[in-house]
Amino acid sequence: MTVAAHPADAPDQWTTKGRATRARIVEVAAALMHERGVAATSTEDVRQAASVSNSQLYHYFAGKDHLVHAVIAHQVDRVLTHQESLLAGLDSFSALEAWRDALVELTSRRRGRAGCPLGALASELADLDETARLALVGGFARWETAIRTGLAAMRQRGELRPDADPDQLALATLAALQGGLLLSQTRRDGAPLRVALDAAIAHVRTFAS
Repeated sequence: MTVAAHPADAPDQWTTKGRATRARIVEVAAALMHERGVAATSTEDVRQAASVSNSQLYHYFAGKDHLVHAVIAHQVDRVLTHQESLLAGLDSFSALEAWRDALVELTSRRRGRAGCPLGALASELADLDETARLALVGGFARWETAIRTGLAAMRQRGELRPDADPDQLALATLAALQGGLLLSQTRRDGAPLRVALDAAIAHVRTFAS
């Protein structure tokens, strides 16, 4: 017997209104899950907050896991789009410092609240949902790639020595960013993020030509 595909697996068949409805559901779910956590957010919570019926919700999502995976994709795009203009030109020490300043300013303005959407999802899901973990690996990889691309350009121009490893430096910078965000969230203060990113950039400077 052939099992019919779930409508959620056929996005090309959605109408413009349908895409907008699905996007609204995902956006609402992302906000609720970031505020409350994934485990504490039910599909009924999302349904009510998005003002959709059960049939609408399950038309686009086969279940909560499917919705969570859509939320991960949404949060990856949102986080990286917010930093897009800075990440696209992250190929000098001044650009690294401008990126640091923008992140610290945002974190300080929020007093560290909410932390990193991807970090929050990773801490809750990485040991429970392998599909979610791999999706988050991909999201962090996109972030790391943007940093690595800038560092590789600096090495190619001769601003960094040939022995500088853009892969390791990018990973160290992203790790510093995530640790700084977590401590800033805990302490309600943007200072830990600034200290962490200052240390990461100082480490990159040790490879300056």
